[in-house]
Amino acid sequence: MSMPFPLTQVTIKARTPKNKNDSIVKISTHLFTSLGLNKKLQLNIKLGKKSIQTAIQPVDLDPKNLILIPENILKNFCLPTQSYKFQAIYRDELLTLELGPVIGLVTDFPSTKQEEPHFRTIHAFCEELHHGITEIGGFFYVFSYEEFLNQGYYLINGKWRSFEHPIPDVIYNRIHSRKIEQSVPFKQFRKRLETMMIPLFNERFLSKWEVYNQIFQEKYLLHFLPKTKIYTKEHLYELTDECETVFIKPVHGSQGRNIIKLKKEDNNRCTLQTSIATLNDNSSHQYSLDEIHNLIKPILHNRFYIIQQGIELLAYDSCSMDFRVLCHKNLNNHWQVTSIVARIAAKDEFVSNIARGGKMLRPLDVLRTCLGPKNALEVLTHMKELAVETASTISNSQTGITGELGIDIGIDQNGKPWIIEVNSKPSKNFEDGLGKIRPSAKALIQFCTLLAFDTTFIKEDS
Repeated sequence: MSMPFPLTQVTIKARTPKNKNDSIVKISTHLFTSLGLNKKLQLNIKLGKKSIQTAIQPVDLDPKNLILIPENILKNFCLPTQSYKFQAIYRDELLTLELGPVIGLVTDFPSTKQEEPHFRTIHAFCEELHHGITEIGGFFYVFSYEEFLNQGYYLINGKWRSFEHPIPDVIYNRIHSRKIEQSVPFKQFRKRLETMMIPLFNERFLSKWEVYNQIFQEKYLLHFLPKTKIYTKEHLYELTDECETVFIKPVHGSQGRNIIKLKKEDNNRCTLQTSIATLNDNSSHQYSLDEIHNLIKPILHNRFYIIQQGIELLAYDSCSMDFRVLCHKNLNNHWQVTSIVARIAAKDEFVSNIARGGKMLRPLDVLRTCLGPKNALEVLTHMKELAVETASTISNSQTGITGELGIDIGIDQNGKPWIIEVNSKPSKNFEDGLGKIRPSAKALIQFCTLLAFDTTFIKEDS
């Protein structure tokens, strides 16, 4: 992993102290020299946000990158007593040897006293992050915001064990619910992080209307946006007059839930398809616009919905299709595409979400089938460029730190891409990992490492 500042991978092993006053950290002579410790025999060791002053002693050790830390110091750092790999950097001006990154993932999951916890839709992804971070060097744990600094979960011997966790360098927000993010306890947790100067990235869910307005400000991207308005009866009449198809979606929605598709038929009447169970029986009828408004009004419950121009997108095997493009910040703090999948809707579904029975295919294979080999490559390249530009625009419009975005793009019959949606908590079920650490997980680990060690980056972006 090539960082914009010099990091050295080190191996940490616990050693049993000779007596209660033995707090000497033994470091290999090779490492002592290569880290530039230069005869310093007293320094601070920083792990996460905690520093401990200690004596160090250079000794001949094998392997060359080995550091032996007394068990009592590991305990002070709230680390389980075992061997670790960490990244290290020595900051001479602070007389501090920094070890890290210590990465916390905050999420919500059912509390469990006896049994192993289950982190819901991201459980397997948490295991993947643990393995990726352990391999590169660092410490990863999962915690609930209510239990911050009291209890976290660390994967050891294939099981998530609870322990009092170290203060993290950086926190990755994977809260499942908008409601929780808006709650007083979560806002208090956020305030606490600000006081402790711990960066939290992807700090909240994005709303569809907010995303539309942010992209709308960027002239280059405006061309790739379907026309979108806040749902009102007037806007229902306006957009159905202009468009053959429109979609009505909740401003705060995900996984293809509560979406309505209207298709204009003869005599200014419309058919209605929906992912709302209570309206499904009516999907074969034709309605006037007044009837549609009255039908869906109780569903809206005074919540904000958008109404959006429907685009005639490419279909695959007569099924609706779009593309989920995952984008991450890289080591230079620039956006890059880490994966793309084609999402094919289930039969009789008009949304392609995997949560609603959709399936994933390789994007180039699908585009070749639909557009031919030459056009497929051009469209794929254009899609990547559009996703990166969109990610950059969204992150520049946010007040907090954004390191990951899932961008849904549709391709119309002419091969033109359209920005359908942007998600700040993209699903982790898209890429085919086959037991490997996927590119998106590696990118997240690199971004966390950048946040943990590059102090100038944090000052600029927080």
